[in-house]
Amino acid sequence: MTAEPTTRPTSQRSAPAWPVPPREGWTVDDLNTLPGLPPHTELIDGSLVFLSPQRRFHNIMIRLLTNGLVSAVPSTHKVYNEMTVVIDRSNGPEPDVLIVRSEAVKGLRQTSYPVADVLLAVEVVSPDSESRDHDTKPHKYAAAGIEHFWLVEMEGEDDHAVVRVYERDPVTKTYTCTGVHRDRLKLTVPFDIDIDVTAIDEM
Repeated sequence: MTAEPTTRPTSQRSAPAWPVPPREGWTVDDLNTLPGLPPHTELIDGSLVFLSPQRRFHNIMIRLLTNGLVSAVPSTHKVYNEMTVVIDRSNGPEPDVLIVRSEAVKGLRQTSYPVADVLLAVEVVSPDSESRDHDTKPHKYAAAGIEHFWLVEMEGEDDHAVVRVYERDPVTKTYTCTGVHRDRLKLTVPFDIDIDVTAIDEM
């Protein structure tokens, strides 16, 4: 008996047309001109980074920290979420929360801020961003001169939030951990800040 030939069913959906990078890599200018990029695409070392769907923890922590910072920062600074920070031609990361100098705010169509105008960058760690948030981004932020960096993670069996606070050493140009906060984020630098981290349970 001769077996009948089998054919694989063809998919009705065509594969997405991913942009092909130039030999020298993408630049921060491409973030505003490439068509069809997913929201919150980042640029790290000339490569596009597409973000995965985020957990509820990620969304709530961004709101909690943003609300707390908005009420704490003076008029000389502004608080924003998920906007591009231009470090150099090949690097445009997007911190989850950032504080910038008010002078850097140019208008409602603005999509990015120069790294020199950023005072604080906050990263809320997700499963797909762990390596970038622990290693790549803090090294780049510190080398570029961002004075303050916070790393927010979910820990323990009860999934509680922990905020690690870092300050930049001007000699080594690296971050030093100045505190680990699980209940209350109470700081005097860069401003007087008091945020109830446990409020995440009520949101």
